[in-house]
Amino acid sequence: MEFQDLVNKLFASEEFKKFKQEKEDAFPCSGFFSIDVNEKDNKQHIDYYVPSENKVYSFKLESGCEKIPTEFQDNKKPEKISLNYDFNFQVMRDMIVTRMNKEGLKNKIQKLLFSFQHSSEKGKDYLLGTIFISGLALLKIEISLDEKKIESFEKKSFMDMMKVFKGKKDKKK
Repeated sequence: MEFQDLVNKLFASEEFKKFKQEKEDAFPCSGFFSIDVNEKDNKQHIDYYVPSENKVYSFKLESGCEKIPTEFQDNKKPEKISLNYDFNFQVMRDMIVTRMNKEGLKNKIQKLLFSFQHSSEKGKDYLLGTIFISGLALLKIEISLDEKKIESFEKKSFMDMMKVFKGKKDKKK
C-alpha cells in the first residue's frame, strides 16, 4: 500500500473536494493506518484540522473517504504535516522485520498500527508505530519519514505492562 495512492484517493473524493471548498483554512494534521497481516481489518484515515472551528475532521479512506468530525482532548493545537511523502507500508513492514531479525526477535508480526504526526520538538514528520507481534508482545517504534529509517525501537511484553498497571493500583491503596 503506497502512501501517495491514499493521498490521491482522498484528493479525488467528492466529499474531500467539498470539504476543502467550505473549509479553506483546513490543513492535514495527522494520519492513522491499521494494517492487519491477514488483511481483514485495514483502516486508513487522514485528519484535517480547521483552525477557524478548532475542530479535526477524519477522512476514513476505507469507507469511501467518509468525513467524521472528531474530538481531540489535548489543549495543544494540531500541527501541520506534509502529504508529500513517497513511502510504501510494505517497505516499512520489511524494515521492521529486518530490525527484528537484527535484534534476535523470532516473533511474527500480526498487526501494524501507525500514527502519522509532526514533532515540533524534532521539527519533522514521522510515523509512530505500535506493532503487535506473536508471544503477547508489541514493538514501539518511531520512523523518520525524511530518512526512511527507524529512530527508536523497543519491545514490550503484555506481562511487563500488566506489572506496571498492577504497580500503579498497589500504590493507590
